Amino acid sequence: MELTYSPARPEDGPVIFGFAKELIERYETDPELDLEMALGWTKRKIEKRIDEYTRVLCDGKTAAYYRFVPDGERMELDDLYVLPEYRGRGIGTAVLRRCLAQGKPVYLYVFTGNARAVALYEREGFRKVEDVSPTRCIMAR
Repeated sequence: MELTYSPARPEDGPVIFGFAKELIERYETDPELDLEMALGWTKRKIEKRIDEYTRVLCDGKTAAYYRFVPDGERMELDDLYVLPEYRGRGIGTAVLRRCLAQGKPVYLYVFTGNARAVALYEREGFRKVEDVSPTRCIMAR
């Protein structure tokens, strides 16, 4: 399995938004949250910042997307999505380790109900540092 990385393209935006929407609809159960507003904000963020996303290719085929950006003295890992047919192959771990190899502190937001994601981050040394809502927390390493 050979992983390569390239910038996301504008046509990747709807695919990335589809993954975000799926997670939001599955894990965002806070009755106080305006779901349509959250989805609209997410879609605009992806469209506006598509040039900050990376496309991960596995043997030449798109397998994942992520956004890894500076935030002061640390980095934020945002929107790590592995396509369903590539899950369980270590691609998420490889992306995470690639980000961590840059040597700066890294943080991310995660849905607390997303047990697979939380377990991955914990295996790589992340710990919960703050609850930001009833459904999401910040993890850092």
